[in-house]
Amino acid sequence: MQWEIVIGLEVHTQLSTQSKIFSGASTAYGAQPNTQACAVDIALPGVLPVLNYGAVERAIKFGLAVGAKINSPSIFARKNYFYPDLPKGYQISQFELPVVEGGSIKIQVGETEKIVRLTRAHLEEDAGKSLHEDFHGMSGIDLNRAGTPLLEIVSEPDMRSSAEAVAYAKALHTLVRWIGICDGNMQEGSFRCDANVSVRPRGAERLGTRCEIKNLNSFRFLEKAIDFEARRQIEILEDGGSITQETRLYDANRDETRTMRSKEDAHDYRYFPDPDLLPLEISKEWIERVEVMLPELPEARHNRYVEDFGLSSYDASVLIATREMADYFENTVKQLPAQVKLCANWVMGEVSGRLNKEGIEIAQCPVSPAQLAELLTRISDGTISGKSAKDVFDSMWQGEHDGSADAIIAAKGLKQISDDSEIEKLIDEVLAAHSQQVTDYRSGKEKAFNSLVGQIMKASRGKANPGQVNTILKKKLLE
Repeated sequence: MQWEIVIGLEVHTQLSTQSKIFSGASTAYGAQPNTQACAVDIALPGVLPVLNYGAVERAIKFGLAVGAKINSPSIFARKNYFYPDLPKGYQISQFELPVVEGGSIKIQVGETEKIVRLTRAHLEEDAGKSLHEDFHGMSGIDLNRAGTPLLEIVSEPDMRSSAEAVAYAKALHTLVRWIGICDGNMQEGSFRCDANVSVRPRGAERLGTRCEIKNLNSFRFLEKAIDFEARRQIEILEDGGSITQETRLYDANRDETRTMRSKEDAHDYRYFPDPDLLPLEISKEWIERVEVMLPELPEARHNRYVEDFGLSSYDASVLIATREMADYFENTVKQLPAQVKLCANWVMGEVSGRLNKEGIEIAQCPVSPAQLAELLTRISDGTISGKSAKDVFDSMWQGEHDGSADAIIAAKGLKQISDDSEIEKLIDEVLAAHSQQVTDYRSGKEKAFNSLVGQIMKASRGKANPGQVNTILKKKLLE
């Protein structure tokens, strides 16, 4: 039987506010346990929540970016469950009326584009964290994360492979960072995914029984967890069994999912409107103010790079991986508008490669767009070769001569020989010294040409302009 995988994602994005969603406690990462949990966060008697304006504004910004409806009013609800890291015994979330409803994200897998619909995005508070590793026979509770503002973004079950799920998660990750509502740090838990996975016979309309895989904090783990879970469910069904709806965890060491608990439905949480929080009213004027603050979005910039700059869709996708990368590229192009493709190749190649090697973001790149443009100008005007340019770039990265390409070229004597008469003199000397290779080429042995070029470049110590060498050499060999 042919099976179809059906995937929906719930992504928890930590909003980039300095304080929590219902209290003034800090959201900074890495503090000592329980040093950032105030009376509201630990639910002392008599405390009341006060909604964070910045968290709401970030939710509005996201809704506008994905073309969603901004609900007004939206309602905060209590989601009741008991867990040691949930001090109140309930989580403040949204249920029937979320702040953001609908919307979509465009993804690309290979050459195929697809629209993934969004169900909703709702505001909620995070829970604390249970610590098991450092305690013998007991667990510790760190409530620093309790009350941290989250926007939970829920997709429709529109994805049909782990590759589509990863493409969607990456597109969402790019977007929330791009519009500045989340830092996207997956290692710190700022962006984490829950994957709902089911399978059904291909062509069937009815969805299969789903299992939810919790807290996937890397794109690689997301892909591997979905692939394993789909195989597991198919094997069970093909053996005549049935799927149990449950919540599962992914074990990266064993590359498998395992049961965590039976899957709850909404009624199990006994949702009801939070009596301590008024309905959230969002005015048209507020939405308009936020809309003005939105930057050019990734899809719009991608289309502009293809249409205005003539770049391929792939190149444009790479360059908009982050807003900082796209800005760096554009600032380089502004200095060298006639060489867009050269700028793109260097940003995607040498610059990105060096950033990855050093493990730093482009904001920390020691070579500025203006400096890179200076170097690329010297390639385009024939002052240096592409090979020498890489040596210059390395020196610029190290800060030699204040990162000036021209100063480095002069200091290292890397300027190309571009004078026709000088190159012609070199070629004449090489042809005279290698008459056999000249004879070989003229008798049809093409490889002899490359050998002669190599000898000329050696004689010039790599400084002769390769294009001119090829042109003049061919002319002389035909004489």
